[in-house]
Amino acid sequence: MYRFKRLANGLTLATAPMPHMASVSVGLWVAVGGRHESASLNGVSHFLEHLVFKGTRRRSAREISQAVEGIGGYLDASTGEENTCFHAKARHDHFGELLDVLTDMFLEAAFAPAEIEKERGVIKEEVAMYLDQPAQHVQELLNAIQWPDHALGRPLTGTEASVDALSRRDLLAFRRTHYQAGNAVLAVAGQFDPDTVHAAAARVARHFRPGPRSPFAPFVGQQTAPRVALFTKATEQTQMALGIRTCSRHDERRFALRLLNVLLGENMSSRLFQVVREDRGLAYSIYSSLSYFEDVGDLVISAGLETDQLERVLGLLLREVRRLAARAPTAAELRRARDYVIGQIDLSLEGTENQMIWLGEQLLGYGRVLSPEEVKQRLMAVRPAEVQAAARDFFRPERLNLALVSPRKSDRGLAAPLTRVARA
Repeated sequence: MYRFKRLANGLTLATAPMPHMASVSVGLWVAVGGRHESASLNGVSHFLEHLVFKGTRRRSAREISQAVEGIGGYLDASTGEENTCFHAKARHDHFGELLDVLTDMFLEAAFAPAEIEKERGVIKEEVAMYLDQPAQHVQELLNAIQWPDHALGRPLTGTEASVDALSRRDLLAFRRTHYQAGNAVLAVAGQFDPDTVHAAAARVARHFRPGPRSPFAPFVGQQTAPRVALFTKATEQTQMALGIRTCSRHDERRFALRLLNVLLGENMSSRLFQVVREDRGLAYSIYSSLSYFEDVGDLVISAGLETDQLERVLGLLLREVRRLAARAPTAAELRRARDYVIGQIDLSLEGTENQMIWLGEQLLGYGRVLSPEEVKQRLMAVRPAEVQAAARDFFRPERLNLALVSPRKSDRGLAAPLTRVARA
């Protein structure tokens, strides 16, 4: 059902027809994000994401939102480490309006000096908001020690100082370098006429400057022992994030790791949720999550808990990590984890927006669109021993990093348990 075509100047068109749906989702993706930024330009991708909403040569900021909301749709954007996406959704017969607004924003943003200064203040408020949220702050603290001296370790929003330092010239130069056809994907999912979409894409493609895919520096780090970072703050809870460096999105072990994450902490049936919350009542929020990049990845266990329970909870987490490395899951456990993942894939792809996201992420991440059926088959092929092998590969002291936002004054004694994580 997925189709994609590289147009004459390098822009890629990807489509997912869903003729039974009432809506159409349109996404304009560009393969640039936080890891394309130097330290002095930290936050520039996110700043650009904000500014394209602030007016073009044809529309004011209000007219941009009215053009989409006035037809019953919505408009949004997001910045990641490797991609930025501008997207809109409306009833299927408004495809033309959505494409016109998105391409106008992408190609003709005005970057008026007054708007830049106003949005600079807005972004600094966003930076301050995240620092005031310990659950968000701890993730940024973890990134800093997990990917030291690298763009992956810096916040996507930038810092107050880096945002203040970005000039209009910086913004325009970064946009000129990266916002070009060879770096972009136009993704359309929902009900649409293929001929209409192809013709419209060909028309707008002529206005995209040609150019190559944007490179970025790979992560090269030498870690021989666990790292611990503590930010002392007068909070009611300790927020903890335990990061485990894993593999890239191209590594075949990612399918076993996906199922391992479900077993460990992704849902309420997981071992961590049952052991820490259900059996002992030690945390309200505890979960694990995966992130994959071009060359690296991580699994992060996050929890919010009473400060005086930190050592106990950390011990329980590490015990479950060791158990996965020491003993393969049972066939029944693995089947439940697999059924959960497959069910989540099917449920998420019922909507046009998630189909559009699937198209963009797959094309920019892999250079092709893996079908959901292919992904499911790969998951079905995972055996219990492969899950255990993945745990043994990744659950090692030199891959662990612990970040804390806590009233604690010292991190003394917290590194020692991490050094014993590989012990069965």
